Amino acid sequence: MPTGTTLHPAPTTPGATAPGPRPRDGGTLAVLAVTTGVFSIVTTEILPIGLLTPIGATFRISDGTAGLMMTLPGIVAAVAAPLVTVVTRRADRRTMLCALLLVLTLADLLSAFAPAYWAVLAARIVLGLVIGAFWSIGSGLAPRLVPEHRRARANTVIFSAVPLGSVLGVPAGAFLASLAGWRTAFLAMAALTLLALAALLRSLPPLPPLTVTGLGVLRGLLAGRGTRTGILVTFLIVPAHFGSYTYVTPFLAGTTHAGPGLITALLLLYGAAGLLGNVLAGGRADGALRPVFGTAAVLLAAAALLLPLLGTGGPGAAVLLALWGTAYGAVPVCALSWFLAAAPHAPEGAGVVFTSAFQAAFSIGALAGGLAVDHSSPGTVMLLGGTVALLAAAAVWRYGHRVRPEPTP
Repeated sequence: MPTGTTLHPAPTTPGATAPGPRPRDGGTLAVLAVTTGVFSIVTTEILPIGLLTPIGATFRISDGTAGLMMTLPGIVAAVAAPLVTVVTRRADRRTMLCALLLVLTLADLLSAFAPAYWAVLAARIVLGLVIGAFWSIGSGLAPRLVPEHRRARANTVIFSAVPLGSVLGVPAGAFLASLAGWRTAFLAMAALTLLALAALLRSLPPLPPLTVTGLGVLRGLLAGRGTRTGILVTFLIVPAHFGSYTYVTPFLAGTTHAGPGLITALLLLYGAAGLLGNVLAGGRADGALRPVFGTAAVLLAAAALLLPLLGTGGPGAAVLLALWGTAYGAVPVCALSWFLAAAPHAPEGAGVVFTSAFQAAFSIGALAGGLAVDHSSPGTVMLLGGTVALLAAAAVWRYGHRVRPEPTP
């Protein structure tokens, strides 16, 4: 544990406590540790996208039923985000983050050794608890770990773990599954999560809560216009993405006629593009939220709508998945920026609302996509997702200039 830290002035928010010490190294190792933790969580959450077919074959279930692995964590996370945050509102955030990664390790192991599909779903429910609590606490940590002039970069680094889960996690999981079975991918995630836990224990300083995030704070945020419009946009763009991208592997196998090697390469390309989108949006979202977020939604819509038409071969699918990845890479950082801008006085509360809305929208999208794919085809799911993404772009354009709270008289 680093020592020799300095204390910073307490915030003026009512009910706030002292921020606590920052790491002596300027927070670089702490930011990287949190990033690794986020990467472990994100990869575990979206890993079934690359493993949907082999897991379905193991337990003899349809693609739509296998999609429950994506739906359940989102439902649980949406409930867990406010509940866990309120219950543990006075707990040290370092202790909470470390405990959550330990629970995530156990969930990965349960998935790896699951004797039946119900055990996999049980592990995904536990994962949802971790997602909701970790994101609510961790999404607003960057300002506490680094000096003010490095906060934007720290946020970009932490959120780079989201596309990195696609660029590294999902393709690596699919590759491991092709070599040694899908269970090996979850074993690898358990090992990585333990490494992330060790990094957090080594680098994070004590992190007492800055504010007491009670139900009253959350109710106050929900009354704000910026928060409500943020929820609206989230409930459009997130289902548009996950309702369609969750079933991209069956689409590539059935429509593009891609084998396991090409599917892995295409998922890798998508993830790399997502990392680029995250970097491009990270430094611009705060100052130009509406154009950045709106552009991302339009590009996502275009990729999803064109994929059934132009993605019947490898080159067309590659171009459109690269476009899709770039667009979605900007979505999480833009969405969080929206909620933080709407509630600058309560960043942890804003993170709770963001997490709950994002995960609820995530589960709705995956569930709706699963119903659609079982009753139609993956191509139809792509068209539906693209249409909803266009609605999200319209909502961003309509409300994106009124994110910040109205000044008090």
